[in-house]
Amino acid sequence: MNLEQTAVVLIDVQGRLATLMNRHEETLRKLEQLLKGAKTLELPILWLEQYPRGLGPTVDSLAEILSPITKPIEKITFSAWGTDEFKEALITSGKKQILLCGIETHICVYQTAKDLKAAGFHVEVVADAVDSRFELDREIALRRFEQENIPLTTVEMALFELLEVAKGDAFKQVSKIIK
Repeated sequence: MNLEQTAVVLIDVQGRLATLMNRHEETLRKLEQLLKGAKTLELPILWLEQYPRGLGPTVDSLAEILSPITKPIEKITFSAWGTDEFKEALITSGKKQILLCGIETHICVYQTAKDLKAAGFHVEVVADAVDSRFELDREIALRRFEQENIPLTTVEMALFELLEVAKGDAFKQVSKIIK
């Protein structure tokens, strides 16, 4: 991953569904760190909501981080790649490396990862920033990513990989976000 080629894709962290996730508090904390870090590094963030009229909007803490810089893309497909507005936004960004995060790991995150990889993108799933209602579903999805050669990373690992060096303002800001 490098700063020039990377975008973050946030999938469906919405309403009451987000609170039903198995590790919802930890996942939300990691998502906040990832999004704040991505903003610090000036990475594009594509933000998706699955049928928001039914599932509700993105949780407030994430929407507050994102709303000044971007707006959500509504989808009804499980894979974000099946939504023309998302596809156009990602292609227009020019980014070929994707950090993928959100819910649910075994449905929307999984199908998006597979489709993005098939479309020629390098996709890494941020393992500590994805969740499912049931731990077994999350675990099976993480195994499937590995079987399908879709790498896993973590929030801290990804942000420091993008930084490359332990100096400068961005390093200081990301270090504070991670702590």
